[in-house]
Amino acid sequence: MIHSSFLFSKPSMTKLFNLKSSIAACSFLIALALSGCQSQMIADKPTADISTDNPMINTQADNETLTLDYAKDIKTALAQQDYEALIPYIHPTRGVRFSMYAYIQPESDKVFSREQYAQYLNESDIRFTWGQKDGTGKLYITPLPDYLKDWVQADYFDTKTATINHTSATGNSINNIDKIYQNLDYVEFYNPGVDPQFGGLDWRALRLVFDDYQGKRYLVAIISDQWTT
Repeated sequence: MIHSSFLFSKPSMTKLFNLKSSIAACSFLIALALSGCQSQMIADKPTADISTDNPMINTQADNETLTLDYAKDIKTALAQQDYEALIPYIHPTRGVRFSMYAYIQPESDKVFSREQYAQYLNESDIRFTWGQKDGTGKLYITPLPDYLKDWVQADYFDTKTATINHTSATGNSINNIDKIYQNLDYVEFYNPGVDPQFGGLDWRALRLVFDDYQGKRYLVAIISDQWTT
């Protein structure tokens, strides 16, 4: 004998099928909604990665850490002659200044916008007068890529020497960075010299100055320094 609890009428089977279909449809809609929410959460998640621009600075503690990180990245790119990598770091409105020596000269130092910097990298036949060489007084005239390679000489420095808002250079050239860039942070890379016969007079320094714009930190100056007569 078949137990009565296993017997279903045709209408009952239809209702059961409809109920199962409704439950399956609801489950699908709930899963779809949850998937959409999860995707939105992932899309909205902030990131500190540098792609085409620099990340947001949130606290005072982040300032020094990010400034040092940016400076090391810039120094490394310069040392590897990956000059285009500097473009997203350049200040959007102030551009970037190039100073041959510690004494910054606002009236004569070259200042390039992002667009100009990118243009002059590719137009290496355009030569600029960067200033006068110490000792000889001769004008230093060369294209931008050659200036970065032969004068800035970022490969001369070790990222481990990076200091923020402090200089180890002790030359006789006036260092007016605190006057020209008041209240701005700068990172210095320092090499005390490599040839003993010069008694330390072959030291060099590289300073990168940063300023904030719309909550982000950007490069505004590349300053070279060395022993002068």
